[in-house]
Amino acid sequence: MEEFLRILTLSVGEILAPTTAAYAMAAIGLNLHFGYTGLLNMGQAGFMLLGAYGFGITLTLGGPIWLALLIAIAAGVVFALILGMPTLQLRGDYLAIVTISAAEIVRWFGRSTLWQEWTGGASGLQGRYYKDPFHALSPLPEGRWALGPLEYINTGSDSWFTRIFAWGLVALVLLFVWLITRSPWGRVLKGIREDEDAVRALGKNVYSYKLQALVIGGAIGALGGVIYAIPLAISPDAMGRTMTFFVWTVLLLGGAATVFGPVLGAVVFFTAYMFMRTGMRAVSENTGVGEFISSTNVEQIGGMLVGITLMCLVIFRPQGILGNKKELAFNVR
Repeated sequence: MEEFLRILTLSVGEILAPTTAAYAMAAIGLNLHFGYTGLLNMGQAGFMLLGAYGFGITLTLGGPIWLALLIAIAAGVVFALILGMPTLQLRGDYLAIVTISAAEIVRWFGRSTLWQEWTGGASGLQGRYYKDPFHALSPLPEGRWALGPLEYINTGSDSWFTRIFAWGLVALVLLFVWLITRSPWGRVLKGIREDEDAVRALGKNVYSYKLQALVIGGAIGALGGVIYAIPLAISPDAMGRTMTFFVWTVLLLGGAATVFGPVLGAVVFFTAYMFMRTGMRAVSENTGVGEFISSTNVEQIGGMLVGITLMCLVIFRPQGILGNKKELAFNVR
């Protein structure tokens, strides 16, 4: 019983975890790409990694927090422009090919010894180099505080202040997306998703709207990378293809083309994922199942189950929990 309560507490803790907020933020940006505009971005991890590097390197060099956030956003904007300008006039699947390749280029760029002085190379950029200026912003007193079964320090990497900042930033971006998607600009994006030829016939510059959506969604993805890096470290290998597939799973689970779908998808996904991993590890360690499934294999099995979940979502319920099947379909022109 105690083991079950421990697993349940860890799972509930994922609801407020900074990692959950980071994936929710990245999925909000991807939602603007795919859900509202129909752009197949398969390299959201690249935007996140660039945002994390922009934030971490700026603070490492002694820059203020506001400048670090601006540089992180600028990194996502520039990356989106580089990807979008040559490809958005082509079919949508070209963007998918370019983005997944570009995200890998960014990851290998971060691993390269050529820029190791700035990025840390394959080892990444350790949190001790950039976290102190962020922690110094905390208005919370020293000590710990408990909310039901959840207890964390007030200030630090895995702290209440980190959670407040992460989810506060998600809330601000969510409000921003809610406003722009209900504007005439947002309605044009939905029209492009449904039939871009009809929108073009109305005199709208489809290419310009697509590029704007890619830039804004990329900037939001970069902020997701900032949130991801604050409680952990900046590691290029941790922000690769697997991260992009997790972001897609979060988006499709919650519901693309919905405002709150990315947040709901992140909360449900990571709560279930933590419950599954800790449950499997407990069963493996305390029963005879460990002879067949060792605790070291739990992560690999979890990854396979995520892949199966993503396939099932696309096949059986592409609209997710909150989405409308009539409004959303996987149509690539």
